[in-house]
Amino acid sequence: MVINAPTGESRAGSLALVGGELALDFANTASGRGSPSQQDHLRSGQNLLEWARHARALGPADGEWLRRALAADPALGARMLARALDLRESVHAAGAAIATGAPAPGAAVETIARTHAACLACARLAPFEGRYVWSWSPSESAIEAVLGPIALSALATLTQGDLSRIKQCQGDRCGWLFFDATKNRSRRWCEMEVCGNRAKQRRHSARARSA
Repeated sequence: MVINAPTGESRAGSLALVGGELALDFANTASGRGSPSQQDHLRSGQNLLEWARHARALGPADGEWLRRALAADPALGARMLARALDLRESVHAAGAAIATGAPAPGAAVETIARTHAACLACARLAPFEGRYVWSWSPSESAIEAVLGPIALSALATLTQGDLSRIKQCQGDRCGWLFFDATKNRSRRWCEMEVCGNRAKQRRHSARARSA
């Protein structure tokens, strides 16, 4: 993983959630991939919690408990962040390959599977709105409580989703992933208002120069 040194404040708690799947939104916590302006918005365990709460992967009570736990134990935050980045880069590698029609790299798939299995070993089935869902207790398994829902989303996307709908934004210096839910599979941008408009502006400038 190659991520540029961070500049400015992290936007972990305010990033646009446009991936259509929790795991894809998690992969999008690094922006400008492959460009000199590449930035990582997960720079600490607290950044990770900010994003997880923003993406509703953690409830308010669990998020607050974990915030205090990380403040009291910085080493826990470091371990959590290291495992999170390992999972994130694997999800992005898998999604980026699939978006081109290629198989996901074996190492990325293995990391996703291994992380999911480790998290599932700490989970319990709990009733929720007329059904049962996997649930984690932060006080019993802090790291798995954060990564469990993300790993579960990644595995479900790979095993149950329509992989032909996984795409990578065509915007210049973007690299974000998304699940194209349009009927005609025509989505090209993470956000039309951002990358789509930038592409329009570049085309307009190119036509003006040629004229």
